[in-house]
Amino acid sequence: MMSISKRLMSSLPRLSTVAGGAAAGLLAAVPAFAEDAAAPTLNSGDTAWMIVATAFVLMMTIPGLALFYGGMVRKKNVLAIMAQSFAICCFVSVLWMIVGYSLTFGTGNAFIGDFSKAFLSGIGINALSGTIPEVLFLSFQMTFAVITPALITGAFADRMKFSAMLIFSLVWVLVVYIPVAHWVWGGGFLMNEGVLDFAGGTVVHINAGVAGLVAAIVLGKRKGYGTENMAPHNLTLSVVGAALLWVGWFGFNAGSALTAGGLAAMALLVTHIAASAAAVSWTLVEWIFRGKPSVLGIISGAVGGLVAITPAAGFVTPTGALIIGLLAGVACFWGAVWLKHKLGYDDSLDAFGVHGIGGLVGAVLTGVFAAEAIGGKTGLLEGNAGQVVTQVYGVVATVVWCAVATFIILKVLDMIMGIRVSPEQETEGLDLAEHGETIH
Repeated sequence: MMSISKRLMSSLPRLSTVAGGAAAGLLAAVPAFAEDAAAPTLNSGDTAWMIVATAFVLMMTIPGLALFYGGMVRKKNVLAIMAQSFAICCFVSVLWMIVGYSLTFGTGNAFIGDFSKAFLSGIGINALSGTIPEVLFLSFQMTFAVITPALITGAFADRMKFSAMLIFSLVWVLVVYIPVAHWVWGGGFLMNEGVLDFAGGTVVHINAGVAGLVAAIVLGKRKGYGTENMAPHNLTLSVVGAALLWVGWFGFNAGSALTAGGLAAMALLVTHIAASAAAVSWTLVEWIFRGKPSVLGIISGAVGGLVAITPAAGFVTPTGALIIGLLAGVACFWGAVWLKHKLGYDDSLDAFGVHGIGGLVGAVLTGVFAAEAIGGKTGLLEGNAGQVVTQVYGVVATVVWCAVATFIILKVLDMIMGIRVSPEQETEGLDLAEHGETIH
């Protein structure tokens, strides 16, 4: 017994040393374990939803916008306007893969990203962006880059060369869309200033609307504008296109939550409410002032509501969405019907009247109706009047940059290659003149 006791006593120093080392090791491992626990992990539910949302947003351009615009032009230009949407989808997707994603979401500085992810360098299947694969996040953002220049084509429909349109779209995405997207979503100065834009009120709709207005003015009016009948050739196509846009917009707005949860569900609900409300208010105003509620009016109103709720979708309550939609329907009707004719510019398919005006209304009203219970941000109605000022700041920065840059791009292209088809080609129609095809 005595020998056993002596051995135990002699072992105590060693045991205490081992125990102390083990304890120290465990304590040292705690921060590492906590760090691993906090690291993002792949969520299959979020991933599945974002795959669907990405497909929905792509559907907005092809076939949604292609059909929406295709039905509103004259018969001799329907293939041309649809080809523009399709071609922009293809060309901009390639541009996004090469440098677009990197310049938008690369670290860079307050104004532009960098080339660290050019050609999607270093982005493998295991790389994550939050709880979804980064390849999925960049694909989702690609669909936004695709639809924005496609929206602009509605402003200069029937009169721009296909070659000039392609080069303009690519240069415009590089010079206008990508910087503004970086400012708002990629860590740029508007994001740091607290500008709220959940799904693209400034980045997509104000950008596209203002660029469309500038393009319409630079190119001038369509031949025969004001004297010839330029009514839509097939509103059936436009109704189908508007319906596809509406459904696709759930991917646009609810997908911008980047998760499959309550925020995405609320964004979906407020999107639908705002679209419905804007369709109602446009229809009623048109009924009062023009005597009949037109089919073109109700679908244009719905799109205007979808535009206006886009920046607010992750921040407002259903009641806020209802008011935004009602105001947007009236504002877009005013922009498309009264303002255009008063100022005399030929915005062929009301790209500015719907997307520009709707985007402006929605961006500012986000600062009014933002509710902390929805997106963690407060607006004017919850005592934060400064958010309205911040929203206006974001709008002004976007409008000024977009207007000036778009004007310069168009003027330079016009000097180099000419941007408008000849009067003879315009009379013949762009389907035949530009593509050698026609429909019967």
